[in-house]
Amino acid sequence: MAQSLYLRVIRGNPTPEELAALITVLNARAASAARAAAASAAPAWVDGARSARRPAAPSSSPAAWRVSGWTG
Repeated sequence: MAQSLYLRVIRGNPTPEELAALITVLNARAASAARAAAASAAPAWVDGARSARRPAAPSSSPAAWRVSGWTG
């Protein structure tokens, strides 16, 4: 779904080139903000500190051999 953006010139009389430059900068900033938001929403399995919270040695339960190879 395409977004409809609204831009209004309040003062002055910008040239088409100036408007194009302004729109390019605004689009670049919006894309950068969208990428930053997407990067900050990484899934939990990517978190390296998550594996550090586990005990260093597997438990002595009957299934310990099975879970000893789990990485996170």
